Amino acid sequence: MVPGNPSPIYVTQPSLAPLEELNRYLQHIWSTGVMTHNGPLVQQLERELADYLGLDDVVCVVNGTAALQLAIRALDIAGEVITTPFTFIATANIIAWERCIPVFVDIDPDTWNIDAAQIEARITDKTAAILPVHVFSNPSDIESIEAIAKKHRLPVIYDAAHAMAVNYRGRSILSRGDVNCVSFHATKLFNTGEGGACIAQNTEVAARIRRMRFFGFNENKEIVDDGMNGKMTEISAGLGLANLAHLNAVIRNRRYKYELYQALLRNCEYVTFQKFQPDEYNYSYMPIIFDTTAQLLDTMRKLNAENIFPRRYFYPSLHNVKLFESPFLPVAERIATTVLCLPLYDQLADSDIERICNTINKSSLAD
Repeated sequence: MVPGNPSPIYVTQPSLAPLEELNRYLQHIWSTGVMTHNGPLVQQLERELADYLGLDDVVCVVNGTAALQLAIRALDIAGEVITTPFTFIATANIIAWERCIPVFVDIDPDTWNIDAAQIEARITDKTAAILPVHVFSNPSDIESIEAIAKKHRLPVIYDAAHAMAVNYRGRSILSRGDVNCVSFHATKLFNTGEGGACIAQNTEVAARIRRMRFFGFNENKEIVDDGMNGKMTEISAGLGLANLAHLNAVIRNRRYKYELYQALLRNCEYVTFQKFQPDEYNYSYMPIIFDTTAQLLDTMRKLNAENIFPRRYFYPSLHNVKLFESPFLPVAERIATTVLCLPLYDQLADSDIERICNTINKSSLAD
């Protein structure tokens, strides 16, 4: 803690149900002794999530990265996978981990999602799939992407790690593509501590993911497929069930705080915002773009001096990571070097948002 300053304000904190509500689920676990192996709370969470999202099926897994891995395996993907460089390292890492090759396409300067107009030029006879990311929950150019995928007979796996509870054109965004992979990590809008899920549109693919998350066992305990230990625990499911009851309130609260930031920064000439449709976004992050990296770094230094700790997402752009070979991608480079996520979470006070915005507005580099 910086001497003389209030308690530190970090970029996020988990949204948590009251402890007594979680305790009811923990008491159930302690009474049954069932901790894992597709237990009753995991099954209940899958049903309640499917009902909440208006989906036929949800397969809960241990984390969002495992969800991506299972999706790639379940669809038998082998070869090049077209994706975005402006994402968390797990997106590209798991492609490479599954012995595929990530092929990066530059991003749209307004939405920060993969630029669908540039995808087709990167398709070769080695292309095996397209893996877009809904960045900060902002829907990708779904129609264009799926038209390209259909033309070239390619599956689409959406990294929807940020996109829980986003509706797109009147339906859950998780109802599109071949498989959607969502994260329930502690930093996400809806969390199970650690966790995630796969949503497959094909029932056979969903059944295969359900087998593969438990070493390839079927319902008769016969090993019939490839597999791994990708199961969600009962404790994680219990936390998820408790948190799900409060999700609508969390979204409303996040949207209010996001819009407060926008109002307070509306006259800051060197800051801009991601472009999205207001009702197709879940307000789980508060990203802003500076005109220059110098402005970003100066603002970070001043906020840190006040015990406020924003974070750079997603820096560096993955086309610059030595693990991967990629041409220079100018838009991703510019966005990655000038984007900053400001603190946003349920308990963040309006007065703290005002203090953060005052610091940004008073930056000495504004001129």
